[in-house]
Amino acid sequence: MFPRTAFLKHSLAMLIILVALATGACAALQPIEANGPRSNEPAYPIGLADPAARLEEASVAWYQMSQRYGLAGKTEANLNPYTGTLQGLPATAGTIVLPKVGTEAEQTEEQTRESLRRFIAEWRPLIGADPAQLSLVERTDEANGIKVARYEQRPFRYPLRGGFGNVVIRFRPDRQVVSIASNCIPNADRLLATLGSLTPKINSDEAVEHVRKQPVVAADASGRQQTFTIPSSAALAARQLVVYAQPSAGQANGLQLYLAWEIEVTNGPMKMVYLDAISQQVIAVA
Repeated sequence: MFPRTAFLKHSLAMLIILVALATGACAALQPIEANGPRSNEPAYPIGLADPAARLEEASVAWYQMSQRYGLAGKTEANLNPYTGTLQGLPATAGTIVLPKVGTEAEQTEEQTRESLRRFIAEWRPLIGADPAQLSLVERTDEANGIKVARYEQRPFRYPLRGGFGNVVIRFRPDRQVVSIASNCIPNADRLLATLGSLTPKINSDEAVEHVRKQPVVAADASGRQQTFTIPSSAALAARQLVVYAQPSAGQANGLQLYLAWEIEVTNGPMKMVYLDAISQQVIAVA
């Protein structure tokens, strides 16, 4: 006969094995993400923090800047409703000039670019971007003599798309500023960690197949929802992952960022399709 002690040890071992098997079976049968995303996953799409506070902050910055330049009266800042950045100078802005670089009567192109760099650093609160994030992509002269400098904001690992992240400064040969327009993403460095934690749910080949196999529903240039059919003769190629900025449908002044595949279309009704790499939904066409 089994000694009592040996019997108890044997029974205990069998109980432990049965509990382990039952627990494993329950885990295997549990639906994946039955209650939605896990609490430690970042909210998606990524929204800019408190746009109203940003607009208030920019309004204060404009008042301080207008005082520094001695502009007559208190003027309201012309701010972008989504980014809280300066999208134009008021008609009563007065005279604003770029910093003087060098002692010559007329600045060289190199001195002009340095003058612009200093101006951007000074106007950073209203431009909304760290000067180190801005790349000069165009410096041209218009037929009327007005000089134009265009910058692109490049704050993230992936290129920024959606029409945001641009700065345009127009000025005269005597350095007088004619206009400033910026729709940069403010405090972009605070979004780096959240964007870095996102993982695409589909690869580039899967993204192309997703777009090819079904009609593309997206807003056209006027903002109206349209359904586009990509012909079988069209060639599709996923160029890269991008960060796509788009106004939020649920907030009057909200802006949201998506991780998306940029898919080039040849011989189709559009040139680009942007497919959300997380939700696998088309978010825009171009």
